[in-house]
Amino acid sequence: MGDRLQYFLRRLMLVGVSYIGIMMVTFLFTQIVPGGPIEQYIAEMRAGSAEGGASGEAVVIPPEQLEALKRRFHFDKPLPVRFWIWLVEDRFGMQATSTKFTNKTAWQLISERFPVSLSFGIPSLILTYMICIPLGIAKALKNGKTFDLVSSLVVFTMYAMPAFAFGMLLKMFFSGTVEWGLDIFPLGGFRSPHFEELSLWEKWVDQLWHMVLPVTCYVIGNFAVMTLLMKNSLLDQISQDYVRTVLAKGATLQHAVWKHAVRNALIPLATGIGGILSIMFAGSVLIEQVFDIRGIGWLSLDAAVTRDYPLFLGIVSLQAILGLLGRVLSDFCYILIDPRIHFGGNR
Repeated sequence: MGDRLQYFLRRLMLVGVSYIGIMMVTFLFTQIVPGGPIEQYIAEMRAGSAEGGASGEAVVIPPEQLEALKRRFHFDKPLPVRFWIWLVEDRFGMQATSTKFTNKTAWQLISERFPVSLSFGIPSLILTYMICIPLGIAKALKNGKTFDLVSSLVVFTMYAMPAFAFGMLLKMFFSGTVEWGLDIFPLGGFRSPHFEELSLWEKWVDQLWHMVLPVTCYVIGNFAVMTLLMKNSLLDQISQDYVRTVLAKGATLQHAVWKHAVRNALIPLATGIGGILSIMFAGSVLIEQVFDIRGIGWLSLDAAVTRDYPLFLGIVSLQAILGLLGRVLSDFCYILIDPRIHFGGNR
């Protein structure tokens, strides 16, 4: 236990160091690329002058106004000082004010979209594991047979199809976008426009109805690799000596697999469990675009396109810390699945 505690303490310390490194590189990138907040402000002034009949190129920004803009965005300070302001005074960028939504901080905008991505991330993660683990076991037990071949064909076909293309097909078949399609599910959105007027039960039904097609896209894009990983891992365990010993004692293959091999076969899948934090938060840009879901994925794309660097840095900051903590969570899941795993030290 002492070795494991020391290992996790070292990992947590590395989380902090890795986070600072990631954000230093990202912050530097946003500071040196063209099209920052000052350039955008000047472009807007020129566009406004052009609409008023003046030549946009002829607009000259007074030096004092340019200096005021630099002070506002801290460009009058050295780069290390700017990073310190973002890291400490702006609290990891969460309290930095968005350049597009001028009355809101990065955290306010992120917290508004967080429940949306959470609503789709958790069900998709649970369903992915509920599908890939039993399906991988079934394919391993029937390796090389018709079920294994047919299921592999279906899995690879769905995996090869881009998420946005699969989403469009789902909308065609089940949202009535074509005459021969079934008008069962809504075209998109997170909730119905009259959601607040519904009863509690009707709200649950409405929310679930809007989640069916997007969650299906999430699951299809994730479960194929995990299914094959589960199958190959279980086949490797079945070939081990301890399984042969169990079979030699008269046990059936199903007993040897479910009682002994499955738990060890789950170890490689534990690497994906740590991604739960990122999945719950990050969302999917393409799927959110197809189904018009205003989640974190949509917000991150909007921040990148509009060069809203305070909001973009806030999103990257939270994604980085959640992704790093997810790695530590994966190691913890290793211990839960197989307590024999030893971290560091000498045997």
